[in-house]
Amino acid sequence: MTNLFIHAPFPSIGHILANMLTLYFFGSYLSRLVGERNFLVVYFLGGILGNIFYIVLGHPFIPAIGASGAVFAVAGVLVVLRPKLTVFIFPIPVPIPLWIAVIGGFLIFTLFAIFRFLPVAWEAHLGGLVFGLVAGYFFRRQRRYY
Repeated sequence: MTNLFIHAPFPSIGHILANMLTLYFFGSYLSRLVGERNFLVVYFLGGILGNIFYIVLGHPFIPAIGASGAVFAVAGVLVVLRPKLTVFIFPIPVPIPLWIAVIGGFLIFTLFAIFRFLPVAWEAHLGGLVFGLVAGYFFRRQRRYY
């Protein structure tokens, strides 16, 4: 679980910056919607499930660091709670619905990883996203979050 608190500058410092900016904007919004305690539950459990997916789906002996699984969990909850929220994703100069940005980003990163263009732990992204979507469903069932 300590990998949720560290990051490597590989493949680039841009990856760290993208994770932190996404966590700042999506995380602060989600925290206001569901509260700090629920936000922390989503972040940590999403990160842990991302780690489990990474280990089970392909890399049991290769360590990974980074918080991308946890960030995708946060994004997954927002996809369920606010799918039509419009966001700007650099370098696209037009607003797009959040659900397209998150699911599209996941698919792009996964394809880049499968074809070995980037060393991305797509399995961790998948685990976090799955947890976030499920958690979002449970939050949505409680009317105050909808």
